[in-house]
Amino acid sequence: MKIGRDIGEGHAPFIVAELSANHLGSLARAHAIVDAAADAGCDAIKLQTFTPASMTLDLAEGGFAIADGPWQGRTLWDLYDEAHTPWEWHAELFAHGAQRGLAVFSTPFDEESVERLAKLGAPAFKVASFELVDLELIAACAKTGKPLIMSTGMASDAEIIEAIATARSNGAGGIALLHCVSGYPTPIDQINLRRLDALHDFDVDLVGISDHSPGSTVPIAAVARGAKMVEKHLTLARADGGPDAGFSLEPHEFAQVVRGCKDAWAALGDGSAKRPAAESGSRQFRRSLYAAADIAPGEALTRANVRSIRPGHGLPPRDLPALIGRLAKTKISRGTPLAWELIA
Repeated sequence: MKIGRDIGEGHAPFIVAELSANHLGSLARAHAIVDAAADAGCDAIKLQTFTPASMTLDLAEGGFAIADGPWQGRTLWDLYDEAHTPWEWHAELFAHGAQRGLAVFSTPFDEESVERLAKLGAPAFKVASFELVDLELIAACAKTGKPLIMSTGMASDAEIIEAIATARSNGAGGIALLHCVSGYPTPIDQINLRRLDALHDFDVDLVGISDHSPGSTVPIAAVARGAKMVEKHLTLARADGGPDAGFSLEPHEFAQVVRGCKDAWAALGDGSAKRPAAESGSRQFRRSLYAAADIAPGEALTRANVRSIRPGHGLPPRDLPALIGRLAKTKISRGTPLAWELIA
């Protein structure tokens, strides 16, 4: 899969900073977050493209009022009105991200947004966990021919299979499946990183994680378990508040994520038995067989005058049983590495 650069096996993890509502209604702050993402070493920054009307109805009763969680006491309309990124900002933010070397894409929440983002040149589309069951929206994204990144929070295996089939049959240019827990924030003991193993069994191009836990531990561990893409929310300062502040990282924390994920990927290696170059200077200090005392010509080698010690210039320790009882051809001084040519 390619989103700005190649992603997947053999490539460093693709790190996505989620802008979401952390702009707090300020275009200048949105630009500052773009810069923070680039400075942290991210590969991409992701927006969300919606209006309150594309998300819900302007009602305050029943399920339209949020009863618990981080947004308790608000209505869905008010929350989305505060959180949305105005369409008028998109072109400017796309251009700024590109200028800083970032891939810029978005999560659309209706077909009009898909069309607008396609015209803007979005290199991919993200399908949020809550929209994974909206097959018409997935189909609209897939018909652009761009890669789809789909989060799996709350989803059953059957729902995931259905979403993948919809994306494939409508021409998606690749599918990334992100393990996600839709808890804001998510306690680390509920992340279930072993789920990544199961996601590899689905018909997708790569697997990653969309993470809402605190700190950098989970994304780094996810990369060590095979995640090829990492997405987390980025804010300038949690103390500034906003709907997503509680599960967002500050710039210095995000830089730790980027470094840690890339280090974890580098540490994976290829799994081969070939010994790394870092060991080349150490082999000489392995144990080997040495004369532990002066041995006269014709004298028998015993466990008293032969020892397995460091350094490693003598015969290997596995040859010790074969040496015991053999006779010295010549005088062997204490500290001499043993070799077969010294032995009769």
